[in-house]
Amino acid sequence: MSQGLDNNSYSNVKKLGDAELKELWDKYLNNKSNKEYRNRIIVQYLYLTRYVVGRVKVALPPTFSIEDISSYGVEGLIDAVEKYSPEHGASFETYALMRIRGNIIDKVRSQDFLPRTARKKIKDVKTVQEDLKQKLGRQPTSREISQVLGWEKEKVDQVLAEDTTITSIYDKKGSSDESVEVIDTIQDTNRLTPQEAMEEKDSKKQLEYALARLPERERMIMVLYYHENMTLKEIGETIEISESRVCQLHAQAIMKLKNILSENRSERLKKSII
Repeated sequence: MSQGLDNNSYSNVKKLGDAELKELWDKYLNNKSNKEYRNRIIVQYLYLTRYVVGRVKVALPPTFSIEDISSYGVEGLIDAVEKYSPEHGASFETYALMRIRGNIIDKVRSQDFLPRTARKKIKDVKTVQEDLKQKLGRQPTSREISQVLGWEKEKVDQVLAEDTTITSIYDKKGSSDESVEVIDTIQDTNRLTPQEAMEEKDSKKQLEYALARLPERERMIMVLYYHENMTLKEIGETIEISESRVCQLHAQAIMKLKNILSENRSERLKKSII
């Protein structure tokens, strides 16, 4: 299936309207064994794969082609369609973008493209780097590392440049049961108070509720613009409408969100008074 789907085929596919797409989703969710429904849905969302492939932030060696990365992205999209459940609250676009990006990164990380000798040099530098960091209480310079190894500073810089290992803030530091994820070791200098955290959580919940009430296309534009940081022009090219039309739909979505959020605040105020 992943070999049969590519980003070039997307331009030959008839885009379904919001109602048609919803009907197709309903049919598939009621019968997930139907591969025809699944495949038709996948093709409708190939633009998400094209978007991620063009913007994935990894240092890729020449051994990876755009076709490789595209196929990894399509695999992630297929996985997203098969595992998506509307009951979880997230829109499919948001869920799929995470699965596509995650599958690409996982596939790249699983392939050790450096020679064994180069990998050993990187390990030597990393070991000395960590030892010096513990002794000095700071990140050591390339010169300090080179003095311990007896190498030229330029060689240390070259070895570090060759280290294209992809890391994640969700990787664990260490291998014991007590190991923590990298994200847990990052100091939060702007931590919210418990009250602020509750208010922020409530605001996010209300915004998610409001977004869910928007039409599919307007919701998609909001996700791509605010969550994926795409420009209005990029969004227009992705969903194949003019930039001015994207701007118009964006403005409509903002106005609808304001009205929905205003309604919610009014309802909550009435309840608190009663």
